[in-house]
Amino acid sequence: MIDPLEFRGKAEKAVLIGLVTDDQDAERVREYLDELEFLATTADISTLKRFTQRLHKPDGRTYVGSGKLAEIKAWMQEHGAGCVIFDDELSPAQQRNLEKSLGCPVLDRPRLILDIFARRARTAHAKKQVELAQYEYMLPRLTKLWTHLERQRGGTGTRGGAGEKEIETDRRLVRDRIALLKEQLRDIDKQMATQRGNRGRLIRVALVGYTNVGKSTLMNLLSKSEVFAENKLFATLDTTVRKVVLGNLPFLISDTVGFIRKLPHQLIESFKSTLDETREADLLLHVVDISHHNFEEQYQTVKQTLAEIGAGDKPTIVVFNKIDAYRPAAWDPDDLAPKQEDQFSLEEMQATWMARISEAGEEAIFVSAARRQNIAALRKLLYERVKGLHMARYPYESDLLYGDEFVMGEGE
Repeated sequence: MIDPLEFRGKAEKAVLIGLVTDDQDAERVREYLDELEFLATTADISTLKRFTQRLHKPDGRTYVGSGKLAEIKAWMQEHGAGCVIFDDELSPAQQRNLEKSLGCPVLDRPRLILDIFARRARTAHAKKQVELAQYEYMLPRLTKLWTHLERQRGGTGTRGGAGEKEIETDRRLVRDRIALLKEQLRDIDKQMATQRGNRGRLIRVALVGYTNVGKSTLMNLLSKSEVFAENKLFATLDTTVRKVVLGNLPFLISDTVGFIRKLPHQLIESFKSTLDETREADLLLHVVDISHHNFEEQYQTVKQTLAEIGAGDKPTIVVFNKIDAYRPAAWDPDDLAPKQEDQFSLEEMQATWMARISEAGEEAIFVSAARRQNIAALRKLLYERVKGLHMARYPYESDLLYGDEFVMGEGE
């Protein structure tokens, strides 16, 4: 096997591969490949070309058909591409066959995401979580890491060759490392649970959303802090918690790792402790990048992931961010007459179907964190919701504790 971990600097130019199947049409594949290209860019890999093929389902041996595979190989040799990235997870057999046919590193979407997480991890906790996910991804693929040992195995019917022994040794080493990492993470989880328990009676608010929707920028505005924010995927891996005071009402707000389509299940498992901030939150701020052409699917992806981690029933405010960059392709004629100009006013956005998401038990608000548009309204809504949660939890405390109205401070 050609180890993808060793290809950096040797194969910075890649081609992307996607399939049009019975489950996803050409338009959806194009959107997935757009996102895959953004992932590659985040990993410092440039994309030279995209290849797509229409099949009922992926080929069991090579994912794509033999004719398409030959076309990809010829194009790569002619244009100097050094890596292939597939939009779906490949089986160990598919990856082995593809690397043998193409003679270059072959990555799938989960492997690429794992690599990005490894680069982004800063704290010891995040590094251990990513390392655990990498080892769990690697374990079923260990057999193809040792193809050079196949000739050392015994003959037909034997099971004690040196090659097989070395493979089993490495499997045992990886399993031992996984067990050690899980034990270390359990200890860290206990410490973090104690820290969460020591935060007193303060209401907890968690920022959630698709990756790169502006959660960290919004966190900086609300908490007046300097959380790292960058226009790249997974800029935030470690959960950041800040104390916020609106009016005279204190509460805690946390910024968590962003979600994405086809997120490797190994990462969801290993980042469960980080996601505890979301599970234990009293209120969620679901940030949605309204300027993204497929924000509706991103919204549904986050909702699905929240349900999977046990946070799907949390009280939620949907924050439609980046309204300054919103360029709708079409509008619902029942909501709003078509407009010629690009920009739409805040009042017009609030008249669309997006504002009626509260029918599903959620409130919606439209802001631009980058340009600080409508942030005052968000602060006021957040104040009212947090105050209501606190008074419901501690009904013996008078409304006079916080006052009846939210008064915006100077500079708000």
